[in-house]
Amino acid sequence: MIQKYTHFVLAALLGLAVLGGCASLAPELDPPKVSLVSFKSLPGDAGAPRFEIKLRVINPNKQTLDIAGISYSVELVGKELITGVANDVAPIAGYGEGVVTLEAGLQLLELLRLMASLGSADSGPLAYRFSAKIDFNGFVPTQRVEESGEISLN
Repeated sequence: MIQKYTHFVLAALLGLAVLGGCASLAPELDPPKVSLVSFKSLPGDAGAPRFEIKLRVINPNKQTLDIAGISYSVELVGKELITGVANDVAPIAGYGEGVVTLEAGLQLLELLRLMASLGSADSGPLAYRFSAKIDFNGFVPTQRVEESGEISLN
């Protein structure tokens, strides 16, 4: 009977050792730094307005960032106005930077809600929030990046 428990305990310890080894395969990464380079309107095709957003992504790690995809959104005064995804992002070398070009669509209903709320509110600064989820190929964990602030209309 004791031998049966010994095998169980040894199997459990071996399983924990394997799990601990796998957890150490995922490297610790500092989140990439993302800043807006440019934002411009694209020619329309009778649909909702589209925009080209260029972001500078700085890799503060020694490991190359092999990006599988990015999903992102821009909120203004709590209303999600712009959303998009990209899956054709070039790798960014360790301690390097790159410019990522994204296309984004405007959420017309949210824009109308924003315009209605601005008409009834005072004209103070407008709060904005940019958020992105960056997924990587390999064992690198997903990174989330967020930037927020205010835009003054004066």
